Amino acid sequence: MNISFINQERLLNAKIAYTSRNLNPESVAILLDGDDVVPHAGDMLLAKIITVGHYNELELVPGRRSGLSVGDEIIICYGNRYAPDQFEAQVPNDLRICDLVAAGGIAARMNYRHARVRKPTRIQPIGLLADCNERRINLKNNALPELFSLFPHPYTVAVVGTTINAGKTMTATTMIHGLANAGYTVGAAKVTGTGSGRDAWLMEDAGSKLTLDFTHVGFPSTHLVAPEQVENIIETLVTHLSVAKMDAIVMEVAGGLLGCETTALLNSKAFAKLVDSVIFAAGDALDAAAGIESLKRKKLPVTAISGRLTASPRAVIETEDATGLPVLDKTALSSQTIVDVLQIPPSANTLHSGYDERLRAY
Repeated sequence: MNISFINQERLLNAKIAYTSRNLNPESVAILLDGDDVVPHAGDMLLAKIITVGHYNELELVPGRRSGLSVGDEIIICYGNRYAPDQFEAQVPNDLRICDLVAAGGIAARMNYRHARVRKPTRIQPIGLLADCNERRINLKNNALPELFSLFPHPYTVAVVGTTINAGKTMTATTMIHGLANAGYTVGAAKVTGTGSGRDAWLMEDAGSKLTLDFTHVGFPSTHLVAPEQVENIIETLVTHLSVAKMDAIVMEVAGGLLGCETTALLNSKAFAKLVDSVIFAAGDALDAAAGIESLKRKKLPVTAISGRLTASPRAVIETEDATGLPVLDKTALSSQTIVDVLQIPPSANTLHSGYDERLRAY
């Protein structure tokens, strides 16, 4: 293993990606490099852009995207990626040249790419970030602590979809807007996927008062994460939103029904325990019918359908006829009547308020 010192000026001049947003530059003292250094998911690294490909911009910490040029130095994380419409990639077992496989700042070695997607941006890892004791700096270093809540969790709606582009984020953000308009304090969680600020920022723009995702639990992505770890992610995020006294939680499950981590999550006891309602996003009536049948076999509380199919009035009619469930378009999701559709209690905070009153009386 090779060890080289790095100065603060070089670190501060590098472009820091969304996934590495909690990095404290003062904690970085050295870079680890060498043929015997094997990276792990979540390890932060300094890398140089060799060629610019599909991702020609990097999501920065403040929320804007910065254009990438050959020679730029960036601070990102190693992580796995699963996106059938883009890349499937895995953390390599060495620090040789690899790929930028997500704009949020994920380094991996590509296995497959969609035919309509350009080759990935190529990067040369310079070294893993480490402290003065040669300890690697990993996302898990700043992960949310495990908490225990005395109260039942707030009413929680999970948005699940057939595929990556089924309209899940649109469904989740529009519903957040509707619940906020109805006077609810809404929290949001993205429990699976690939590290990116885009969906979190959209949820905040829609009215979420506290938005958390799996990166807050120490995972740059959830591809190839063990089922018990996926359960821990959802439990940790929901507990933190509960302690923050949200009235309702809107949760997005990334990917499609056939994704490994999605399947594991939907089959888990944690999901069944924490989710009060499921809204299913689909691209057409046939997808919706097949997906609803799959969810019902799992005995999940499917309440309604939404997604890209709502752009077609005919698809809406076919879906409602095939499934017997209501189809909610943007207007319905953003309306205050979404509270009645989901049958959400007036306010989960009454539980917390009662506890606070008892504390004061005591």
